[in-house]
Amino acid sequence: MHIREEASERHVLSITVENEAGILARIAGMFTARGYNIASLTVADITEDHKISRITIVTSGPPKVIDQIIAQLDRLVPVHKVVDLTEVGPYVERELALVKVAGTGESRIEALRLADAFRAKPVDSTIESFIFEITGTTEKIDSFVALMRQVGFVEVGRTGVVGMVRGKEPV
Repeated sequence: MHIREEASERHVLSITVENEAGILARIAGMFTARGYNIASLTVADITEDHKISRITIVTSGPPKVIDQIIAQLDRLVPVHKVVDLTEVGPYVERELALVKVAGTGESRIEALRLADAFRAKPVDSTIESFIFEITGTTEKIDSFVALMRQVGFVEVGRTGVVGMVRGKEPV
């Protein structure tokens, strides 16, 4: 008998938590203990009084696994709310990256041309290198980095994904 594996789907989870020491470690530990992968993770304080933070996690798995992850996150005491942005409706996601590219002559000109096409802006420049800042979807940044590999890519630093549901109401 052949058991069919369920397709893995990418999900963006927005987790609102008490801003207290150790919560990020507990959440990451929950993923690690169960063998779930975290593709991207960002954390930021979101209230004026610094009491609440939002953790955004990008993970993948079949629907049953994603449901299990959400249920386990919901049970953690300092967690206020878990929202699967992928499931609630239209949402916006962005990531920021700094991409260092080295080169002279034609490769330098090509790097600037490609950066302009991707709306990446140079934030540092020397005679032999650039650091470009680019924001957009993960796919856009992946494409930009892939093209820069052909013209002198040196390294990349990425923030990870942040996301928010569209519309006037908080989620």
